[in-house]
Amino acid sequence: MSFNNLSDNELVAAYMQGHKQCFEILMSRHQQKVFNYILSLVKDKSLTDDIFQDTFIKVVNTLRSGTYRDEGKFIQWIMRIAHNLVIDHFRRNQRFPMIKTGDDFDIFDILGNCDESVEQKIIKTQIHNDVKKLVRQLPEDQRRVLVMRHYGDMSFKEIADKTGVSINTALGRMRYALINMRRIAEENEMILNY
Repeated sequence: MSFNNLSDNELVAAYMQGHKQCFEILMSRHQQKVFNYILSLVKDKSLTDDIFQDTFIKVVNTLRSGTYRDEGKFIQWIMRIAHNLVIDHFRRNQRFPMIKTGDDFDIFDILGNCDESVEQKIIKTQIHNDVKKLVRQLPEDQRRVLVMRHYGDMSFKEIADKTGVSINTALGRMRYALINMRRIAEENEMILNY
């Protein structure tokens, strides 16, 4: 049987049934795209090699454990793993500027030198995008309370008045919104701390 003409999802299924050569086909099909994506973020070839290998190790381990959920988007799943590993690397290796202090030291002299690095901007942008996706997945009543509280800076009394519910109901909806966001983030392996 020739596996080369199978879709990604068919190759994954065949690999999970013991056809080891299917993973080689998947890897050859997507390795250049994944490698280039990682390289575009980290700008270092040896670091890219390491993260690339870690990405495919995680892919293999997930497939072998049987926890892969087939949602028809295999390459997006791999890219998400690679992206998360890049973010993990930047978080682990954050470099803080060394500041020498003396008698004439003034903290305000260095505040302008603390611009966000490219890595920090990537992490922050990804977290903001992930939070927006999570908010969109909430039930309407929970989403509305969360948006009014965090984006509208409204008190729970104001939210209760605006939505026509009790303060306890508004508080409960907020609590469930946060619980649901945490659950969805964990299910999708989202890392939301910076």
